[in-house]
Amino acid sequence: MKTKLNSFVVANAAKCIGCKSCEVACFTVHNRNNHVAATVGTVTVPIIPRLYLIRSEHGTIPIQCRHCEDAPCANVCPVGAIKQEGNAIIINEKTCIGCKTCLLACPFGAIDLLPQYDDGKEVLQINLKEEEEGGLTQKARVIAYKCDLCEDIGEPACIKACPVNALTLVTPTEERKARNKEAALSLIKTING
Repeated sequence: MKTKLNSFVVANAAKCIGCKSCEVACFTVHNRNNHVAATVGTVTVPIIPRLYLIRSEHGTIPIQCRHCEDAPCANVCPVGAIKQEGNAIIINEKTCIGCKTCLLACPFGAIDLLPQYDDGKEVLQINLKEEEEGGLTQKARVIAYKCDLCEDIGEPACIKACPVNALTLVTPTEERKARNKEAALSLIKTING
């Protein structure tokens, strides 16, 4: 039985310059329904990327989903909103209830819970209200966000947007073939002296 492993994006911390081009590209691709284009003046909602640039004393690097084969986030989701689709682990935003269980289960810290926007407006919950000055108001709908390998456009936008090529799409099958070839060539060189 042949198993196809999930692809994922990996970052080279030595190359990353912390410019956040990856975050902006991710946000733009995932907010077309909010009328966001890659030009000044079109952003009317908060920038919510599905990868997060982390800065430390050692440098900067984007943190994003590794599309685990035995995805802990999917295993703990009480409503089955996180599933395997193609070669990626995907969150069904319509099904997600914002319970935060996946956020706690992710070993990479790649999931965030943030307000949902549609057509440029914050999506509100139907019945749940919160107390604010002046009374009760409808509470914003909060859902889980994470990298989906830009399934809608066929390739991760972050990779294309990186000006220093710090991001790479790892396809495990191709990676294994390349490493096997490299090992075989090294062995041949060793044998031939």
